[in-house]
Amino acid sequence: MQFGEMFRCLLFFSMLIHSSFAQKLSEGSGTSDAPSKKWLTLNGNEPLVIARGGFSGLFPDSSEFAVDMAMTSSMGDVVLYCDLQLTKDGLGVCQPDVRLDNTTNIAMVYPQGEKTYKVNGQDLKGWFTVDYTSDELFNNVTLVQNVLSRPSLFDGALSIQSVDDIVGRKSVKLLWLNVQYDGFYNEHKHSPASYVQKVVRYYPLDYLSSPEIGFLKAMQGKVNKARTKLIFRFLATDAVEPSTKQTYGSILKDLESIKSFASGILVPKEYILPVGTNKYLEAPTSLVADAHKLGLEVYASGFANDYPASFNYSYDPTSEYLQFIDNSEFSVDGVLTDFPPTASETIACFTQNNNASKPVKGKALIISHNGASGNYPGCTDLAYQQAIDDGADIIDCSVQMSKDGVAFCLDSADLSGDTTAMPTFMSRSIVIPEIQQDSGIFSFDLTWSEIQSLKPQLVSPFGSDVGFLRDPANKNKGKFVTLSEFLELAKSKAVSGVLINIENAAYLASKKGLGIVDAVSKALSNATFDKQSTQQVLIQSDDSSVLSQFKNVSTYKRVLTIEEKISDAPKQPVEEIKKYADAVTITRPSIMPISNSFLMGNTSVLDEMHAANISVYLSVLRNEYISLAFDYFADPILELATYVAGFGVDGIITEYPATANKYMRSPCFDLNAEQAILPVQPGSLVSIIQGAEPPAEAPAPILEVADIVDPPLPPVAVDLSVNSPPAPAPDAKDSSALKIVADLGLSLAAVGALNLLF
Repeated sequence: MQFGEMFRCLLFFSMLIHSSFAQKLSEGSGTSDAPSKKWLTLNGNEPLVIARGGFSGLFPDSSEFAVDMAMTSSMGDVVLYCDLQLTKDGLGVCQPDVRLDNTTNIAMVYPQGEKTYKVNGQDLKGWFTVDYTSDELFNNVTLVQNVLSRPSLFDGALSIQSVDDIVGRKSVKLLWLNVQYDGFYNEHKHSPASYVQKVVRYYPLDYLSSPEIGFLKAMQGKVNKARTKLIFRFLATDAVEPSTKQTYGSILKDLESIKSFASGILVPKEYILPVGTNKYLEAPTSLVADAHKLGLEVYASGFANDYPASFNYSYDPTSEYLQFIDNSEFSVDGVLTDFPPTASETIACFTQNNNASKPVKGKALIISHNGASGNYPGCTDLAYQQAIDDGADIIDCSVQMSKDGVAFCLDSADLSGDTTAMPTFMSRSIVIPEIQQDSGIFSFDLTWSEIQSLKPQLVSPFGSDVGFLRDPANKNKGKFVTLSEFLELAKSKAVSGVLINIENAAYLASKKGLGIVDAVSKALSNATFDKQSTQQVLIQSDDSSVLSQFKNVSTYKRVLTIEEKISDAPKQPVEEIKKYADAVTITRPSIMPISNSFLMGNTSVLDEMHAANISVYLSVLRNEYISLAFDYFADPILELATYVAGFGVDGIITEYPATANKYMRSPCFDLNAEQAILPVQPGSLVSIIQGAEPPAEAPAPILEVADIVDPPLPPVAVDLSVNSPPAPAPDAKDSSALKIVADLGLSLAAVGALNLLF
């Protein structure tokens, strides 16, 4: 596929699959045909979305892909932000830095070209734009992604863009030029001021910014202030402004002086909402209010979905935008971002939303995963309460058993991850191949009182060494919850339902003398869940024999867990599933295979399950961008839209119920609405860029009958030396035997064996 054809395909792709822009704002007006919202911006208009280098969160900065994708995939008008650099022959190009070695392959093309220049009083080493003509750059040098966590797939396919190239694109309606190095270029006999004057003769320039006061003052009589707004850009508080030799922190204390040469300020977002060294938000400053009182607009910079900013946002980038544009005290006049679709989505869908409590028809079930385990240690009272507060329809309990037969909620029988069992009970660590390959400290080897002596532990599924910690302030908060306490909480809070997950039943029965199925049945019965239909009960297991034990309770819905990813679900195994279950829980790759963090198309598994009237729940969704395919723009909302609105899954299992609830109750949930968050088309992005079908990879296995049917559950073995309480007095034989059965959760089949012992 030729480059031009590839690019046209990309434009079609962006218009087809990403956020709807049907309700475009009128050019330059900041209004729409819909009833206008009241904003706390200076002029009362909607905040601007300013795309730094276009969609630089996905494509190389200021590439034509980045520019057009930013414009076409956003909901509303977007301002294109270009960092102006000048070449040896005086041509303006859009690049984020005066040096090119971080954003291009220039070091490979011109390996001898490295130089050192003094820039604003500091020695900088690299490959500088002023040392190369426009022909040398355009014909020989290509762009690369300068953030390692972002896709490198587009490196080498895109060229440096001149300002003329950028402003000449039909998609660009609003332009912002930033002149970062006026003094440096003048030292090298180039005048950014003269270049900007040439630009405004032929193209409308909406915003012109600089961190150099001298440049902005010089431009006052050279641009039409009614057409072009001059914006003073603040750098770090301890950095020195070249014209006045003052620090930016000092200049900040005299905002009134800025009014004499600029109509607004562009500041790092931390100037407005500081983040402490512990990564928690501190109290907001008065900067926005102070600037607005003086008639200065305030724009905030530094937004990127893949730069975790504060634990307060729970890795949801829309939550951060809302802090700046939709609080009761202030709204910035615009945000400078690497991910403009998410910023525009926030403004269109999640601000001033009065429909938060309105029931939504046709939405998928929001099922918690160990409660709101993204915010609190999983399966604790606080995690469950947070999940309820966050709008979960179904709260879940993965049932584990203690040595003395207490059923409680925890994600795994291995306590070493979710609790502080290490190093206290390190001596109890063993390997149990039937459960897991690694050694662990297992709940059924500790008494309930020993387990209660531990603290719960909030852990990241990605490990603590990759920078994705979860809320450290909550690391050990909450208390463990028994199954009975969990059910009582669900009843008292009137949640829509509960999901009870049962694993390792055969091992517990045969090797530990613990009847987990009977323990669950008894707890549900005691809480009268088997006698009412107002709250759903989902019984989930990866063991068909476990599900068979609940077939006689018509009010329960049985859910088979298919843990391994599958590529197809033929009719025979699907029909076998129907014998045991009403629904399945599958992993995300079973719907859309992923390779190198790109979606590679979709399977027919969901359709095959739905054709057999089997509900499909998807597990597990998380907010952290590291868990998302590149196709989702590091935005968990877009993944939700794809699975829920696009594929129509019946439920999503998530560690962040608040994010799912925010999306499903937003006005953009309905695909038929005036504005909607549209699902992505899996496989489109990677195939367009490569100009071919997605690369072949080993397909996931096909679901087979053998994957469904498990052996019957063994009877519960009786080992009083391990699991029983002290032997009762001889004259209490019958009642004590029954008490032991109840305490241990043993099946009635084991009562005869117990009686023989008394």
